[in-house]
Amino acid sequence: MRILFLCPYPPYPPHSGGMLRMYHLLCGLARQHTICCLTFAPDPAAVAALAPLRDVCGVVTVPSVPSRSLVQRAWTTLAAPQPDMALRNASSQYAATLRRLLASQPFDVVQAESIEMAHYGLALQQERRVRGQPWLFLDQFNAEYVLQRRAALTDLRQITALRHTPRPLLAGLYSLVQWQKLATYERRLLRAYDHVLAVSAEDRQALHRLERSAAISIIPNGVDTDYFDRRVLTVTPMPHLVFTGTMDFRPNIDAVIWFVQQVLPLVRTPRPEVRLVVVGRNPAPAIRALHDGVTVEVTGAVADVRPFIAQAAVYVVPMRIGGGIRLKLLEALAMQTPVVSTTMGAEGVVGARPLLLADTPADFAAAILRLLDDPALRQQLGTDGRRFVRQYYDWEVIVPRLEAAYAALERNVARHADAGIVRDRRLW
Repeated sequence: MRILFLCPYPPYPPHSGGMLRMYHLLCGLARQHTICCLTFAPDPAAVAALAPLRDVCGVVTVPSVPSRSLVQRAWTTLAAPQPDMALRNASSQYAATLRRLLASQPFDVVQAESIEMAHYGLALQQERRVRGQPWLFLDQFNAEYVLQRRAALTDLRQITALRHTPRPLLAGLYSLVQWQKLATYERRLLRAYDHVLAVSAEDRQALHRLERSAAISIIPNGVDTDYFDRRVLTVTPMPHLVFTGTMDFRPNIDAVIWFVQQVLPLVRTPRPEVRLVVVGRNPAPAIRALHDGVTVEVTGAVADVRPFIAQAAVYVVPMRIGGGIRLKLLEALAMQTPVVSTTMGAEGVVGARPLLLADTPADFAAAILRLLDDPALRQQLGTDGRRFVRQYYDWEVIVPRLEAAYAALERNVARHADAGIVRDRRLW
């Protein structure tokens, strides 16, 4: 098959969750299929950095869209019918490049990576009423309306508790408006695309609540267990708690602030030597303000996150906002580091999850202290965690599921072609 990926940002180097997902899907599919990646790139350095990916698949770049100011975003939040995410990557140059690619090469599938690129598929959906091809897939990184609903409710609780605090009020109003717009927009996408990919059963259920007839396959996030393997490192375990992630991402900001304010003091009362290490690029001002070098260390971007995870006594996932499957959780399990997570933080990970769950500050702290006091339990959870992700969440297991989704659509085409109810298109 010939597959065209529409990417909102360069998939390489894979530093964030979205980049990792795109990169591993591209690499896995390229072994059996002809792949082209049409991606935005912010500058010549980003274009040059894509060189290793060009050894895997075709790469075409378009200059990134300039960031909109807060004033512009505030105005469109109120005035535009589309949600903010649908406006981020609107580019006439990207649209023209996409049309040229489709005119020059016979692609079987066009796959929009994330809701930020979905409007390009909507345009193709209108055009292909005449042309009849290719199939349109949408890779939903999250059920976005659910994420904004959770954010709005979280901010509402903060407003109720803290009262006169403008930041939660403004953020809550933004999320409330976006929640409604996203639900409408995502329903439209579910009706327009031939097939949608969700990262978890929970996300698929949330999307089906918007459009029951949508064709949705679960293609979870994964982890490269050969790379995330503590056996390739030489590290000394420390009595540290570790959190990793992109630290200007709102759910991560909320998780770390909640943990530092509500949970960490309960851990440090009996165990004052314990500290939290926050690892990840672009720490927001609220995160940088937590750094004191004693209780909390904020590293910023690091060349390799694995030593930090491997050294940790406990890896924490105190998420209260978000959706999908957290790549950070899978990486920690692959590294055999014991995990304590909120229920929401472990959402989407199916089966007998080898970790401890806790949703209140007291329960979260108690779970951490239990692990700190029980080396045998830490070792058992670590061993079970790596076995678990190798069986269910290695990319080598996940990519064939995406190929099966493509193949299932083709079988459906073949089954109904004689009945005359399938769009006129070339079969691969």
